[in-house]
Amino acid sequence: MPFSSKLRTFGLGLVLLIAAWLLVIDPVKAQDQAQIELGARLFAENCAVCHGEAGEGRVGATLDKDWPSIRPDLRVRSTIVNGIAGTPMVPWGQATGGPFSDEQIDALVAYILTWETGGTRIIGPTPTFAARPLITAIPDVEGDPNQGAQLFDQNCAVCHGPEGQGRVGAALAKNFSSIRPDLAVKSTISNGIAGSPMPAWSQAKGGPLTEQEINHLTAFVLTLAENPVVFEQPAQPDTALQPSWLRGWGGVLLAVLLFALIIVFALWIQTRDKASPPDS
Repeated sequence: MPFSSKLRTFGLGLVLLIAAWLLVIDPVKAQDQAQIELGARLFAENCAVCHGEAGEGRVGATLDKDWPSIRPDLRVRSTIVNGIAGTPMVPWGQATGGPFSDEQIDALVAYILTWETGGTRIIGPTPTFAARPLITAIPDVEGDPNQGAQLFDQNCAVCHGPEGQGRVGAALAKNFSSIRPDLAVKSTISNGIAGSPMPAWSQAKGGPLTEQEINHLTAFVLTLAENPVVFEQPAQPDTALQPSWLRGWGGVLLAVLLFALIIVFALWIQTRDKASPPDS
């Protein structure tokens, strides 16, 4: 075969080889990109509230870092699936009671590890929240429950559920057994609960929320109760069966009259006894 024919054959083979390689590699790259984009969306909807929009940390740990591990993918995956006992990091895998499937966890791992490799940053879409109906404030509770509802959607619903029904965090749609449930709820939000998934949210404790924002949140959380009663007032005597004239000066005059009658009756008995002849 002439050299020119061999060269053409070699060139054609090389072109076919490159084409085959592109056919194999491009779908893999597209698949990887789709997985990372899914992870970015899941992160924005579920993780950013604690770890920050770009993994910079908020009330949770910083994730935008290098993971010192031979298999960082397995380490990150295990942390997501199983959580870390005694910390705000709860289990998120369905096998451990969380909401995420294996596919979703794989997508989250792939997305988080793009920060370690220094790849192009993908920030997931910011979640949007539907407007709630107007909420009537509970008397004697500081804070606006309508502003609290917005703060709840942005910071708390991801763990506690949009209606406080519970998700990976405790259910809040309940009556709090406390003389001052408003103070109990406010303290929990401000200071967290040590050794539990509930972190401290007040700025004084390193969190992102001001005291006024915590007051708004407290006011909203208390409206989630089945019977939102904050303060138990002392029982009042039932006067429904008393005639209206007895509730004022009429009752006083009646009491004086009865007292006078008793005195007169006692004097009459005493006088009668003195007038009676002694027994012979």
